[in-house]
Amino acid sequence: MIGIIFATEEEAAPFLDEYKRGRFDDLREGDTLFDDDIFVSLTGLGKIKATLRTERFFQNNHPDRIIHAGTCTALNESYSVGDLVSADQVFEGDRIELAAPTYPRMPLDVFFDDLPSGTLVTQDHVASDKSEKSYWQRIADMSDMTGYAVAYVAATHGVPCHIVKAVTGHINDEDKEFKKHLTSACQAVSSFLVARLEGIGAEE
Repeated sequence: MIGIIFATEEEAAPFLDEYKRGRFDDLREGDTLFDDDIFVSLTGLGKIKATLRTERFFQNNHPDRIIHAGTCTALNESYSVGDLVSADQVFEGDRIELAAPTYPRMPLDVFFDDLPSGTLVTQDHVASDKSEKSYWQRIADMSDMTGYAVAYVAATHGVPCHIVKAVTGHINDEDKEFKKHLTSACQAVSSFLVARLEGIGAEE
């Protein structure tokens, strides 16, 4: 079976509503629900919640592969707001040692090869000054708050993890329409997953 892991209820809401007409409507942060085809889990934001709750998910369930779906911030102009992007590698980015960084990197299989792919950095903190922003822009394409944690735990259990994110904005932009873009991005993720689930199951 496929496991689909979201971070927030807001990111998951369109999918929970659209997939099989709301079968997962009662899912809340920290919970996992399943039917005959998929598991769906919500970790909450941040690497600590994502790590602990993904580990609990694996202790209680036995998926064949994981899709971590949600939203991200673009770090450069390679992607536009609303783009769906697949991560081909992810690394942990809260060790601020810009002179000699040593960030654990994890390569990922790109399961959806029709999507653009790039490097994802997972950070609990928000890059604030120009030097830090430009540093991350040189080594990564997008950022989130959960991807590395989910992928790391999946790897410790020997289960493939694929990350699909929708771009909600760019790191240097003050977006007055962020809420609108976030809603649209969550819907785009949902539509993509619902359209692909049948094909994914056929490939298992």
